[in-house]
Amino acid sequence: MTLRLVLVDDHPVVRAGLRALIESSDDLQVVGEAGDAAAALAVIAETGPDVVLMDLSLGDGVGGIEATKRVKALPEPPAVLVLTTYDTESDILRALDAGAAGYLLKDVPPQDLFAGIRSVARGQPALAPSVAGVLMRRASSPEPRMTEREVEVLELLADGLGNRELARALFVSEATVKSHLSHIYTKLGVDTRAGAVAAAIEQRIIRR
Repeated sequence: MTLRLVLVDDHPVVRAGLRALIESSDDLQVVGEAGDAAAALAVIAETGPDVVLMDLSLGDGVGGIEATKRVKALPEPPAVLVLTTYDTESDILRALDAGAAGYLLKDVPPQDLFAGIRSVARGQPALAPSVAGVLMRRASSPEPRMTEREVEVLELLADGLGNRELARALFVSEATVKSHLSHIYTKLGVDTRAGAVAAAIEQRIIRR
């Protein structure tokens, strides 16, 4: 049985390379491609693929995580396999929460990519070793986990936002921001904003 794929990546050269690579396998066929979320949904509706290969950075600013949510909300959604350069905890967890069946990195060997495509098409997970490691460390760590909101605060801290700007961006009070920061500092074992950002990047909680 031939598995039908749609490629979603905002770089045409990457899509072309992926298409050539994937179609070197007898049981895989690329039936469409897109550079942003809106085009992806249109192509998926038109072609009805078995698997969507999804990058996390897309051209329309929507992003691969939100695009994955929209794909999985379709009446008969295909499996989504994330293929990206990002292996931070926040990206991995958000992608899987959005409904992705697998998460591979772009340095994956071709045969492992093909195996991952076949796995998610069968309803089985496909995770890069480093991604599986992140999930294992998170599951086994005795340390308190970052909440999704705390990760969001860390990402905004990394962008250089002050407390007032954080409050505005999150639609909360400055007192709530200070509370989030206090919890973040405790969990990371730091006492400054810069220290929190550095620790979060080092621990791959957020992107550099």
